[in-house]
Amino acid sequence: MRHFTIPIFIPMEACPFRCIYCDQEKISGHAQVPDAAEIKESIEKHLATMPKSAEIEVGFFGGTFTGLPQEKQVALLETVQPFIQRGQVKSIRLSTRPDFIDDKILQVLKAHHVGTIELGAQSMDDEVLRQSGRGHKAVVTVAAAKMIKASGFRLGLQMMIGLPGDSAEKNRATAEAFVAMGAEDVRIYPCLIIKGTPLEKRYLDGKYQPLSLAEAVQITAQLFPIFEDAGIRIIRTGLHPSEGFLNGDELVAGPFHVSFKELVVTQLWNEILKQITVNKNAEEITVSVAPGQTNAAIGYGAVNKKMLAANYKKVRFRQDASLQKREFYVDYR
Repeated sequence: MRHFTIPIFIPMEACPFRCIYCDQEKISGHAQVPDAAEIKESIEKHLATMPKSAEIEVGFFGGTFTGLPQEKQVALLETVQPFIQRGQVKSIRLSTRPDFIDDKILQVLKAHHVGTIELGAQSMDDEVLRQSGRGHKAVVTVAAAKMIKASGFRLGLQMMIGLPGDSAEKNRATAEAFVAMGAEDVRIYPCLIIKGTPLEKRYLDGKYQPLSLAEAVQITAQLFPIFEDAGIRIIRTGLHPSEGFLNGDELVAGPFHVSFKELVVTQLWNEILKQITVNKNAEEITVSVAPGQTNAAIGYGAVNKKMLAANYKKVRFRQDASLQKREFYVDYR
């Protein structure tokens, strides 16, 4: 069954913190929490474009949902209830901070058909959290995740690579901690420098250097197998900002690319295909891959195909239904 999420953005009204990298208004393109009429209209417009047989959820993103006053949380959740009662929407997904979770909050969310809670963990390294101005330690994330799982919610965790004080080793440790906490969904974002944030000042003062695009792709590619081997869904890789953010000058620096995920899966396949033994007696090569993996194996900009073409006059890719994930085999001619 196909799955869709209808996004509703609620920017920073609920959050008392300003992390060093954060400006949710610029990132989401939304400055105010939408009212009930706007939410209803948005849901109806999305439903009109989605198959009736699909599994649909409404997602409240962009801010600290559970940091809102309880009456506002309930009001937002109530706008979705008629769609759930009619069977048009199955459940609600929301994002929040780890330090805005407690048993009372979870009871309210459960009563309003929230199915998934995503925590903006960002890192499980206390020094990275401190330098990033997160306002809590990693143990708070562990405790919140435990409560969420115990209450029967689906757990999503969000991580950010390239934060101040970060490293590839710390990123890997964060990913492994996510697995240990029982995450079912993850999002991986490279840290970007947004105009007007404290991180921009540190960058301009020469006190912070963002990851290069190549570094961000390489680190993320190393994280993918950790989550995939644990059966965790990677539901987003890289920031998907508003059109205004893309076309404006709000992005100061950092590893942003509109096809960041494609670059990551290209890198994963590149490492795999480098292992192919060169057959000097063959002029052609055919690489068989699992269904749905052809474009990824060929690579963004056909980079992987070009790599193989350096040794052969003709390079082909074909699908084989007997293969799974990134399995492959090679035929030479």
